[in-house]
Amino acid sequence: MSKKQNLFDLIPEIDERLTTEKEGELSVIAFPRFRNKFVQKYLVPKNKSAIVRVRLDEHGTAVWKLIDGHRTVGKIAEMLAERFNHEENYEYRIAQFVAQLYKQGFLKSRKQ
Repeated sequence: MSKKQNLFDLIPEIDERLTTEKEGELSVIAFPRFRNKFVQKYLVPKNKSAIVRVRLDEHGTAVWKLIDGHRTVGKIAEMLAERFNHEENYEYRIAQFVAQLYKQGFLKSRKQ
């Protein structure tokens, strides 16, 4: 089984440190700049927020809203294919987005 196929079998779960905010129709992922409370309190520069916000585009928001800890990445791609008119390589785009979320530590997963 290829790496891409393995990713589609994963069930993503949003890390509990994250919150989701709305900005119009789009989602914004908010998370603490540092995990350690001491570091947050004493090492965050005064002109910086202790919270980092990542604004998702329309595609990212659509994927993010379907991540519930029960659906596989493949099921999410299947659910969104029609919404985005079966764009060429759409499944690959979703896989890349989800892989990036894992890499950034926004998601954790379990195999189906």
